[in-house]
Amino acid sequence: QVQLVESGGGLVQAGGSLRLSCAASGTIFRINSVGWYRQAPGNERELVAGITTGGSTNYADSAKGRFTISEDNAKNTVYLQMNSLKPDDTAVYYCKQDLRTTWGTIEFDKTFWGQGTQVTVSS
Repeated sequence: QVQLVESGGGLVQAGGSLRLSCAASGTIFRINSVGWYRQAPGNERELVAGITTGGSTNYADSAKGRFTISEDNAKNTVYLQMNSLKPDDTAVYYCKQDLRTTWGTIEFDKTFWGQGTQVTVSS
C-alpha cells in the first residue's frame, strides 16, 4: 500500500520561505510524474508546479521565479521550495505522484495524493 506523507507547511510572513516535502512509502517501481497543487477556501484545486515523466518542469504563472519543484528518486520524495511568499499563496498544498506500484504480482500505474499541508502567509 503506497502512502504519501507531506510536511513543511506552516505560518510565515510575506517575503518568507518554506520548503514542502512529500515522501512516498510502500512498493514503488517507478515515479512517472509528480506535482504540487493548492486549494484556497472557495477556490478549485490548481496546479502549482509539476515534473513530467520526461523530467521537464512546469509552473503556474503565479509560481514562476519564486517556487522550485524537485525530486529525489532515491528517497521517493518530492520537494517544493517556495520563496518570496505572498498572502495570495495561502492555501492547503497537496502533493500528487503518479507511480508504478504492485498488487501481488501485478504491476500498474496509479495516482496518489498526499493529505495536504496548510501554508499561511501573513501580510
